[in-house]
Amino acid sequence: MKKKMLAVLMATTLMALTLAGCGGKDDATGQGNGTQSGGNTGENAGGNTEENAGGSTATDPVDALIAATEGPVTLSVWAAEEDQDMVKNWCDAFAAQYPEVTFNFSVGVQSESTAKDTVLTDPEAAADVYSFAGDQLQDLVRAGALQSVAIHTDEVIARVGGADSGAAQAATVNGTLYAYPATADNGYFMFYNKEYFTEDDVKTLDTMMQIAADNGKQITMQYDSGWYNLSFFIGAGFELTLNDDGSNNCNWNGISADGISGVDVAQAMLDIAKNPGFVSLTDAEFVTGITEGTIIAGVNGTWNAKAAAEAWGENYAATNLPTYTCAGNQIQMASVAGYKMFGVNAYTANPGWAMLLAEYFTDEAQQIERFELREAGPANVAAANSEAVQANPAIAALALQSQYAILDGCESGNFWSPTETFGAILAGGNADGTSLQTLLDNMVDGITQPVAE
Repeated sequence: MKKKMLAVLMATTLMALTLAGCGGKDDATGQGNGTQSGGNTGENAGGNTEENAGGSTATDPVDALIAATEGPVTLSVWAAEEDQDMVKNWCDAFAAQYPEVTFNFSVGVQSESTAKDTVLTDPEAAADVYSFAGDQLQDLVRAGALQSVAIHTDEVIARVGGADSGAAQAATVNGTLYAYPATADNGYFMFYNKEYFTEDDVKTLDTMMQIAADNGKQITMQYDSGWYNLSFFIGAGFELTLNDDGSNNCNWNGISADGISGVDVAQAMLDIAKNPGFVSLTDAEFVTGITEGTIIAGVNGTWNAKAAAEAWGENYAATNLPTYTCAGNQIQMASVAGYKMFGVNAYTANPGWAMLLAEYFTDEAQQIERFELREAGPANVAAANSEAVQANPAIAALALQSQYAILDGCESGNFWSPTETFGAILAGGNADGTSLQTLLDNMVDGITQPVAE
């Protein structure tokens, strides 16, 4: 990002962010001040730059930030273990664009899947900029741990496809943007080995399981994870929504809008689990299975695309999820459309620079580099439309599946443990013979419990 691209940065925001700190610390919800900051950005852009820059004669807003910066700028960053070298290089490249400023960066390891738990343990001690999975956004905002995007807000939104895009919606709470979308690949689809399946074969789960069984092989999906097993219920027209207090609404133990009962879905899942052509496996077991040749298809995500491509070579393929049989109907399996993001800590001592750094991390060039190094699907529209990204089987499959996906983040609060238990029981064939309605009632009761303060 060149300095001239930052001309829309208002001087009032710079002054407030650089010298006064962030809104999140004063508002437990992180929403009131964040919204105000975003609003002021638009109202004051192009205003009295000199007057509002604390006496600086600089007319360029970035020059105003530089002029207001005294001494070295210290910024800490948390990123996934596999992204450490990449992020360190990005920090160096960012600093090179501002030779007038001395930066001290520290980059630490923090899994995106557990970032929220670590941050909320002590938000003030968390990194200035950190990456996290999009389903954690609501909880981070509710705890006041994220600074709203107060610099280049409109540009950040435009780069991911506009305010109505999935990426922008995933990063927004109550109309305020709180994070910088980095990837749009945190979802799942069907990998398959073309040695065994045709494009028509992978349209229905019944056909896939029959082919696998006939060849002494199996296909897989992780049952003991609500992130995956919601596929059956959402596909059948059931609902899962998030309340403002972080609790869930869930009607999986009743009748869906499509007239399917929860018992019908549970029975369908049980029938699948008992099929000799199917096995429930974790991510790690999926990789082992395709490497050893026992697994010839499976529901998984882009993070295991490289393993599948290496295992199957020219027979490697991917597509959207198939239909499954439920109450005599073929029902399209749904999924989750998830995003990974960078956020700015509401307690950072250098909010202006932290925002510019987070924005830089998610620019088009960096998202393309991340795709090239990690096959991560870009959230940036221009990067996603590049020829290399479009030619990637896993990314193409994710795009196909997106029409059947719900936005990641609704599965929050007390969702995880009950769905894990329910899926594990079905994966084991419901050995105790418990009524399926009872299993459903127990799961939904757990999912919808109030969230502990």
